[in-house]
Amino acid sequence: IRKVVPYTPGEQPKNTCVIKLNTNENPYPPAPGVKEVLSNFNTDDLRLYPDPRVDKLVNAIADFYKIDSSKVFVGVGSDDVLAMIFMTFFNSKKPILFPDITYSFYDVWADMLRIPYEQLPNPNAPTGKLMPLDEIEDIIEHNQDVIVVVDEAYVDFGGESALPLIDKYDNVIVVQTFSKSRSLAGSRVGFAMANPVLIKYLNDVKYSFNSYTMDRITIEAATAAVKDRAYFEETTAKVIKTREWTKTELKRLGFTFCDSKSNFIFAKPANVSATKLFEDLKADNIFVRHFSSPERINDYLRISIGTDEQMHTLIKFLENY
Repeated sequence: IRKVVPYTPGEQPKNTCVIKLNTNENPYPPAPGVKEVLSNFNTDDLRLYPDPRVDKLVNAIADFYKIDSSKVFVGVGSDDVLAMIFMTFFNSKKPILFPDITYSFYDVWADMLRIPYEQLPNPNAPTGKLMPLDEIEDIIEHNQDVIVVVDEAYVDFGGESALPLIDKYDNVIVVQTFSKSRSLAGSRVGFAMANPVLIKYLNDVKYSFNSYTMDRITIEAATAAVKDRAYFEETTAKVIKTREWTKTELKRLGFTFCDSKSNFIFAKPANVSATKLFEDLKADNIFVRHFSSPERINDYLRISIGTDEQMHTLIKFLENY
């Protein structure tokens, strides 16, 4: 029996009459083309296996980012993509490195796959703070004998992608997701971009693990989402505008936080414990995220950016509180 300590996802409340700001979902619906695809989908096609190469979606992503399709790998959410990267590339006795405060799935995969690792003191996720591209390139440049993975789940909300570096260095993998900026968290779509050799290695492991990872409905929906550049830019701009307004209001109310470039704010309340405020918000049907460990972050709340109306309701609650 393989015993592991599993990853704990954010709470998904059964009650739908809540303001849900705890799992960094996009507050806006997917692109209109997604609804059209779902409305017109031929269910007879579900008797057939999907395309294991997922060419339709791979080509759409390649067109969007103006790269060759041989540089694109897709998976069932970026979690699946990252797990494949762990299985494909992290096989030596040399430990992999990641921050001690980061996406908490990294150490789960490392433990499950028996991969040695070291956690370096460096707050990453969930702070929302952007690492400048020159700092990322410095890491890549000084570690060219190993794979460097750049997890860009939130890059569309104000960051600069490391995508140009995949042609400059042969050891870089850039990972993104449709869960945040493209409003498809419920469909599970992630992708990686790297040089064709690394993509081939990833596909070899994927086909050895599960050839048919992405279903036909998801392929069609995700393709429609990535093709609508105008809607993508419109909704990300709306989230950014609301985020900046929320920053101003939280600062006015005494919260302290890093300058977020994501679709959430990691904020420390001034005169109350984060644990108590988390529970009191929840009692009023406002869900945010609280991490009780490590200790360095247990005084903070991670607040996803919702619609203007949702954020005004949050701020009004905090003012009264």
